[in-house]
Amino acid sequence: MSVDHASKRIIDGYARGDTDIAADEVWALEAHLEACRFCRDQLSAVVDAEVPAVAVLVDTVWSGLELQLAVTATMPRGRRWSARLSRWMTPTMLPWLAMVAGVTLLALLLDLVDTGSGDVSLVLLLAPVLPVLGVAASWSRGLDPAYELTASVPRAGLHLVLRRTASVLGVVVPALLVGGWATGVMVAQWLLPCLAFTSMTLALGGLLGVTRAAVGLAAVWAAVVVAPTLATSRTAVALRTDALPLWGLVLALGIGVVIARRGAYAVLGAHR
Repeated sequence: MSVDHASKRIIDGYARGDTDIAADEVWALEAHLEACRFCRDQLSAVVDAEVPAVAVLVDTVWSGLELQLAVTATMPRGRRWSARLSRWMTPTMLPWLAMVAGVTLLALLLDLVDTGSGDVSLVLLLAPVLPVLGVAASWSRGLDPAYELTASVPRAGLHLVLRRTASVLGVVVPALLVGGWATGVMVAQWLLPCLAFTSMTLALGGLLGVTRAAVGLAAVWAAVVVAPTLATSRTAVALRTDALPLWGLVLALGIGVVIARRGAYAVLGAHR
């Protein structure tokens, strides 16, 4: 496929339904056709010339739909905004994001009130796993009623994963920013673990599935850091300023793996 348009070989093979075209080429072509009228015209010309049976089928289906479309009401403005919002998150994400914001507020209140927890900041303790839980909810098969449709569209790969992750971070990071400011915790002290955990969730998601990776990392964090920290009432080494370079390294490693394995998110295994 060239920089501007799809190659004639791919368009011809796609129109004929050739099975020797690579899956990533098919997905790339379908995504390209959404925005390229020239390639759509080329595909239509190939179908008319070489696959007349498909052209007849399309004309038959269109003739049956045309009358219905003519009398169908246009989408109300409110639903248009809902459709745009669905590009970034699923309907089930909203209560999960509200829960994440509520947990952050509760942690902030417990930090501000003397709870006898010593030097432990609950905002700092929960910062790494809060976005991970939101990412798990945004990409869970059981929580997305339109999962089958989402998994089959050309943009169901890394593009959609990053959009949903960005929507989660867009809610979690401001909430943590307020909580960190109110409790006097350095921004880097909670932001780096937060972003590092998120990047590792996506990195492992290409191998295990995003939801499984998120649940696994949250469980490990709870067992290795949260439980001992609450038991001893002392901030874990992983959350001290000395560990910030290590968190930066983990963040860079996670981003590198996501970029290197960006094609893995286009397969159904990543939706688990």
